Amino acid sequence: MTFAQAQHGFLSPTGVEIAFLLVGLVTLGAALITVTTRQLVHAALWLVVALGGLAVEYLLLTAEFIAWVQVLIYVGSVVVLLLFGLMLTKAPIGHSPDADSGNRWAALTVAVAAAVALVWVVTDAFRTTWLDLDGPAAGTTAVTGASLFRHWVLPFEALSVLLLAALVGAIVLSRKARADEAAAPAAPAKEGVR
Repeated sequence: MTFAQAQHGFLSPTGVEIAFLLVGLVTLGAALITVTTRQLVHAALWLVVALGGLAVEYLLLTAEFIAWVQVLIYVGSVVVLLLFGLMLTKAPIGHSPDADSGNRWAALTVAVAAAVALVWVVTDAFRTTWLDLDGPAAGTTAVTGASLFRHWVLPFEALSVLLLAALVGAIVLSRKARADEAAAPAAPAKEGVR
């Protein structure tokens, strides 16, 4: 054991690990605010912070390609699409009582059950998976691109169709609201004094 190894103990954190923990806490806080705020636009903006924090985490893990994909697809496309849908459907900008259904405990129960199921499925699926560290690096662009276009083409295309359907649905809803407003009879005009 060298002197440097003795100075830097097994459990003593490095600067990258401390940064990873701090960014993770900010990302977790932003995600919690996203799902607890009652203002839809604020929720979308806090979602940008949470997704941006995930991109920083990917950078700290030296997965630059995944970090830029996170920024371009999620922060650049999904959140913009969400805000665009909010604008087209004339969602309220400020506090809205319609945004709260009052089912917080049911929603919390479903969220915890979904989180437990997701952790269990991922843990079970990758329990016996080992990474070949002697081969090409797992986070490189070549390996990620090959995996994406070999194994994940169908989910990737399904996501693009889903986003397109959401955009078309927002446009249809906004046009229907405008058509309903135009079809409503105008209020009778008051007769003026002669």
